[in-house]
Amino acid sequence: MAKVSVIIPAYNSMTYLPKAVESVLKQTFSDFELIIVNDGSSDGIEQWVNTITDNRIQLISQKNQGAAAARNTGIADAKGEYIAFLDSDDLWEGSKLEKQVNCLNKNPDVGLVYAWIISIDVNGNHRGKMYANTVEGNVWEKLIEENIVRSGSAAMVRRDCFEKLGVFDRNLRFAEDWEMWIRIARNYSFAVIKEPLVYYRHHPNNKSRNYIKTIDNFRLIFEKSFESVPFELLYLRNRSYSRINLIFAWKCIQNQEPDCNQAEYYRDLALKHNPQLIFSKQNFRLIIAIFLMRWFGANGYIQFIKQLNGVRKIIGSFTR
Repeated sequence: MAKVSVIIPAYNSMTYLPKAVESVLKQTFSDFELIIVNDGSSDGIEQWVNTITDNRIQLISQKNQGAAAARNTGIADAKGEYIAFLDSDDLWEGSKLEKQVNCLNKNPDVGLVYAWIISIDVNGNHRGKMYANTVEGNVWEKLIEENIVRSGSAAMVRRDCFEKLGVFDRNLRFAEDWEMWIRIARNYSFAVIKEPLVYYRHHPNNKSRNYIKTIDNFRLIFEKSFESVPFELLYLRNRSYSRINLIFAWKCIQNQEPDCNQAEYYRDLALKHNPQLIFSKQNFRLIIAIFLMRWFGANGYIQFIKQLNGVRKIIGSFTR
């Protein structure tokens, strides 16, 4: 019986899946099983998996039901004490499993351990951005405002969490991992490995880019999460809605067809939910981004950001 069950949901993802699987097989920690859940793909995934001789890999095929259902299928078949998830377009640093297993072994009160994330492009090149949250311990109040884990690929979870709290909500088509982490945080401590161990791939088909389709999902997540919290914590609901509207504002700027008017609309909604946000760094950055886009135009703004990210990468290479 493997110590860790690694679950990769896959839907028509053969463009990136082989690299994702390779990053698992190269882990320094080898006591794992790898469950690939083929969620109704039509791109030859079954034939490809059959060419792999590593007996730690198994393939489960099902009709297309979405990422949440695919993860649940993997959990139902998993035998590991710990469960780690990897999106089929992401990658892991070689020591990711080892460091997270060590953390859970040493901290029996921790239900979930996550790691820092580096953003990469379609070719695997660094985009000059790293997500480096340091929040750990009792994280529920912070997590309900912001998904500090950032990506499902960053988390390793005790199997007990799913047995006690249930699995991913298959009614959610976006951010279903965040809703699951919120449930876990109500009952368990979190820990973080303060190193970049995950590579999150940005590409045109990322679900997170379809921000308009996600609004109802977030409403469901927040209302579900707040339905049984103590009265004194209900003030966090407005802060949660404020934060997500600010994220939508940024999505409008970062979209393939940027829309400054929509960005300002969501920013105004964010301030209505939480007027104190007007003094935040995120709000000031958004004001500057909208100004630059109106001044330089969409193409000029994109070139400006590319140059800025290039400078960040240079600076980062000197500070490693």
